[in-house]
Amino acid sequence: MADAQRVTAEARARATSILHRTNFFLYQSDPSIHEGRVIARALAQTFGLKRLDSNLCAEDGLSEIAVRAQGAPARYIPYTDRPIQWHTDGYYNAPDRAIRGFLLHCESDAAEGGESALMDHEIAYILLRDEDPALIEALCHPEAMTVPANEDGGRELRGVQTGPVFSRDPETGALYMRYTARTRSIAWRDDPATRAARDALARILNDPASPYIIRHRLNPGEGMIGNNILHGRTAFRDDPAGDKRRLVWRARSYDRVS
Repeated sequence: MADAQRVTAEARARATSILHRTNFFLYQSDPSIHEGRVIARALAQTFGLKRLDSNLCAEDGLSEIAVRAQGAPARYIPYTDRPIQWHTDGYYNAPDRAIRGFLLHCESDAAEGGESALMDHEIAYILLRDEDPALIEALCHPEAMTVPANEDGGRELRGVQTGPVFSRDPETGALYMRYTARTRSIAWRDDPATRAARDALARILNDPASPYIIRHRLNPGEGMIGNNILHGRTAFRDDPAGDKRRLVWRARSYDRVS
């Protein structure tokens, strides 16, 4: 799509066709247009992501993902150059703020690193189910995964969130997943079945030979739009002196892509 703000019917149909098979698609827009915020908002609207999540670091539902040395964003991994483990967006949100779709638009890339890893969460479900249905049963338990409260200086910014990893979205009927591979500030249900399921999922996601994992380094003008699939990011290195500073715009929505 040459002009991301004016998506043709042909480009939209092609993107939707890919989405129906994989739950996400990658796109390329004109890299010379350095209006990432405008492009991200326009594409979010075009593909049905209208109810944007106003998280702590978002402005009008859009987050400017870049390295921050200070301020509130600096507390969170996405605003550093460190790797981000496998996760679905908003795994710490309350059910009434479930993230169903997201967009990432790259305005500028790093000097090196910053590769994305992507996997359709429905594939993860199928692989686990085929290995042993008991793994799915454990991850569907209403107390499977707990994210502790987010506190800053004694002030609670977000409460504790406990829930299943896999569930059926009551609004759309689609498979919904909330997950993080992080090992700090996370609590899993302490029973053998849940531990086995957690480890099985980690094994699937960390399989270097998996044909179901897509790895792609976003270049300027590129982006991805999808239902809330599993994704992660490798570490990267900026080079401000060489005018190489990674900047990605993120939109997270309560809507699925349409």
